[in-house]
Amino acid sequence: MRAQITVSSPVKRSARVLQLQGLFDVPIEEKLTSSWSVELPIEDKSWNVGLLVGPSGAGKSTIARELWPEALVGAQEWTDRALVDDFPKGMSVKDVVALLGAVGLNSPPAWMRPFSTLSNGEAFRAGLARALADRDGLVVIDEFTSVVDRQVAKVASHAVQKAVRRRNRQLVAVTCHYDVLDWLQPDWVYDVAAASFTWRSVQPRPPLRLDIHDAGRSLWQVFSRHHYLTAELHRGAQCFAGYVNGELAAFTSYRHFQHPRTRNLKMAHRTVVLPDYQGLSLGGRMTEWMGQYLYERGYRLRAVSAHPALNAYRARSPRWRMQRKDHTLGTSSKHAWMHEQSLDPRRLGVISFEYVPPVTPQSVRPAAPAQGPPSS
Repeated sequence: MRAQITVSSPVKRSARVLQLQGLFDVPIEEKLTSSWSVELPIEDKSWNVGLLVGPSGAGKSTIARELWPEALVGAQEWTDRALVDDFPKGMSVKDVVALLGAVGLNSPPAWMRPFSTLSNGEAFRAGLARALADRDGLVVIDEFTSVVDRQVAKVASHAVQKAVRRRNRQLVAVTCHYDVLDWLQPDWVYDVAAASFTWRSVQPRPPLRLDIHDAGRSLWQVFSRHHYLTAELHRGAQCFAGYVNGELAAFTSYRHFQHPRTRNLKMAHRTVVLPDYQGLSLGGRMTEWMGQYLYERGYRLRAVSAHPALNAYRARSPRWRMQRKDHTLGTSSKHAWMHEQSLDPRRLGVISFEYVPPVTPQSVRPAAPAQGPPSS
């Protein structure tokens, strides 16, 4: 793909313009002209994610508009209805939820609120999901991550590139922020300032350290509004908090499971990841740590969930064994709150898992109630 792009704008003479000419000895031209000679050999290889990067004023947006006018995402219109209702009518609830979860927006309460009530990070992820839902083929997003803080930018970049690759879509991110490079893991990069094009190989994201500590019940109030069922915490729940690079990010807990024959069963209770950290599989990692922690103390851990992202993680992981998939849960169950909403576990699927410890001693990680292993 080659393009010679020239942009001209007329200069209207005014009193202030003439004053500027006198003050700074700036010559007045009839037009101001900028030109770019762009060569992107992106037809030479298959790719999913591209990055157009450069400092402000370098011409990124102009190049994107010239090269991909039909694929460039414009201003999105949002209503005052639930977020899920702003997606294309032809999409099922399961498809909408799957796409929101794929870009790291995994809070069902957020799915039911209007877009205007979302945080900046949640709104950014919702916009990414809408862009992928509204059009087929290539999607080009200008000002990528410009409106969110840099922690959210990195995590969201990691989540969206996974979503694009799993769906075999194509995305071009246009941004002035070089810090997303290692998280977005683009297949190619065009640096506008240097006029340089580079093919890249996809690499693992930068490592993060996940530390898990005992937590008091009072910490639940930080996480309760993000949980997809109820804000209540069982009075017998044993709680843990997860910290990513020292910042509070996730919560998990378990309670004793009353069984007529087996006395060493524990049940995973509440697991929540704060919105800024969703998309890193922290919920799955936290409950796996808890399963190993309990196993080494002579207990078994079971987990029942209707959350699509958490269920998908456990279904892929060798550390969980599926026990039951229930599509006929009645409204008198503990999941009744969900039945009152448009997201119904009879459609999303309630699945029961049991934690499976590692087979070989070498793979058993030491667990302690105060701290968990680093997550890479």
